This record gives sequence, structure tokens and C-alpha cells, in this order.
Amino acid sequence: MTTVIKAPGERSDERPGGAGPAQGSGGGSEGTVLNVFSHGFLALWAVLIVLPLVWLALGSFKTDSEIGGSALSRPSNWHLDAFSRAWDKGIGDYFAHTLIVMAFSVPLTMLLGSMAAYVLARYPFPGNRVVYYFFVSGAMFPVFLALVPLFFMVKRLDMLNTYQGLILVYVAYSMPFTVFFMHSFFRTLPTAVHEAAVIDGASDTRIFFQVMLPMAKPGLISVGIFNVLGQWNQYILPSVLMQPQTGSDPERYVLTQGLIQLQYQMGYETDLPVLFAGVTIAMIPMLVVYLSFQRQIQAGLTSSTLK
Repeated sequence: MTTVIKAPGERSDERPGGAGPAQGSGGGSEGTVLNVFSHGFLALWAVLIVLPLVWLALGSFKTDSEIGGSALSRPSNWHLDAFSRAWDKGIGDYFAHTLIVMAFSVPLTMLLGSMAAYVLARYPFPGNRVVYYFFVSGAMFPVFLALVPLFFMVKRLDMLNTYQGLILVYVAYSMPFTVFFMHSFFRTLPTAVHEAAVIDGASDTRIFFQVMLPMAKPGLISVGIFNVLGQWNQYILPSVLMQPQTGSDPERYVLTQGLIQLQYQMGYETDLPVLFAGVTIAMIPMLVVYLSFQRQIQAGLTSSTLK
């Protein structure tokens, strides 16, 4: 029997007992099948999302007869008449009303939600978990069940069809998810930095705004984008709270209401390109926001698991 002497550090391709090189156990083929299945599912999901958006965008440039034809066919003329007609019929006003509401509702949601989440995550006190679960339960409560008491509450405050009434409702509606998300994020931040700030004599308010809040920037961006998307696409709340109460009360419809009003204004006339253009105008800002901050959203969602 011949003995083969190996140099130090040299690997052997033979297994004990004179068997040949170790064969794969099939894990590689299983991983390949899983990758093919997952990538195929993601590709199908992307197609289901992209095709309706393309259909809407193309319909904005078509005529009524062309919209009734092939869904993805190219329009005969690429003109912007439908967009200008939609803007003149009120989309511009609805767009402005939505921006006014969200300019206050989103920052207030982020400020109050992050402050509540920080206190619940960093300061133990009697009833801490009760308050936290109270916020979490709000995310599981269907908004439809609260529409009637919410309407009468806002009416009693004389805030129906007002910006401030809808802003306060949006803040309350978005608080549970914001507190839940930021609570988990604040718990992952290192305590050494907080303790160092306490030793340096910083107050609780200064620690929050100058130390902890900048460290939570990825989480703030992520939950902020989700709040923007949720409030921008909200329909049921403004439909109940933003209706004119008297004949002299002006219309302050937001975009989701405005698109329905745009359809009502058509009556028996068919001007589908205007409706498609209105939906496209409402869709473009959210696509720009999401595509611009998608890396920050992914970083905020994964950073807590990597700490």
C-alpha cells in the first residue's frame, strides 16, 4: 500500500476509505430551483404592477375610440390636451388641497410618533407596555368602524370641511403604525451614546433631538415614505370629513375625491383621456418619491435587523 505524504496545508480530494471526491448532496440544484421560482414570481408581480401603470399613461394620450381598442397600443398622436383639460376641470385645485394637508399632517405625524415611540422604547415606567399595546391595537382597528363617531366628533369641534380637521384625523390615523415602527427602531440604537449624553449633562429633550433622532434617520425616512403614500391615497376619511356643509361652503376636495368628481362631471359624456390624465397626475408624484428614496427605505427596513 502506497502512502502519499501531503505537504502542510495541502488539501486532499479523497475521502476516507479510498472513495473518490465528495459529491454534492443536491443542495445546489434545490437552490437553483428556488431562485428560479422566486425570480419568476417577482417578475410576474412586476408585470402585474407595471402594465396597469403603462395602460394609464398611454390612455392619457389616446382618444376615446383608441382607449376602447388595444390596451397597450401606441396613441396616434402624442399630445397633452387631456392633461390640460384635466387641470382646468379642477385637478390643479385638488392637487393643491392635498399638498396643503400633507405639508402639515406628515411632519406632525413623524414628530409626535417618533417622540411617543422614543419614550416607550427608552424610558420604563408603570403602564409602559399598556400604552404601547394601545398604540399597536390602533393599527388593527378598521377605520370603517370609527367613521360615524369620528364624523360627529369632528362636527362638534366645528372642523368639518376644514384643513385642520383632516390634518388632525390623518395624524391620529397614522400614529399607530409610526409608533410601532419607530419603537422597534429606537430599541436597536446603542445605549452607550445615550448614556454618554446623560453624563455630559444633556437634557432629555436635547438627547432626543440632537442625538437619538439623527441616529434614527433611516427609520424616519422609511416610515415617512409609508405615511406619505398612505395619506396621499386615502379616500374614505376625506370623503366623510371634507364635504361642503352649506351652499356657501367652498369645496376642498383632495385628489382622491377630485378624481371621483372628475368622473361625475362627465355625466353622459365620455372623456376617458381626461380621467386617465387625472389619475396619471395623481400617480406621478408618488412614483417619483418612491423611486427617489427606495434605497433609504430598504436601508431603514433592514438596518434594525443588522444591528
